[in-house]
Amino acid sequence: MAIYKVSFVIVGSNDPGAILNMSRAPVVGERVKLGGKTYQVVEVLNLIPPRGEFHYIHVTCKSVKAGESSDLPSN
Repeated sequence: MAIYKVSFVIVGSNDPGAILNMSRAPVVGERVKLGGKTYQVVEVLNLIPPRGEFHYIHVTCKSVKAGESSDLPSN
């Protein structure tokens, strides 16, 4: 089973973000909860090629306010 080591960075915020182990990589437009706050994924990058079952991912997010809809196009 693959393990995704995901680094979350929050743009335009003093929030420190997070580094989490996940069972799948986040995708652009997805919403994630970090520390009780909701964020929307705006960019996903592979940091380095996978090493065995480990994938290293960098994710950029923006803050989402309660009730706010996505401004990203749906696929």
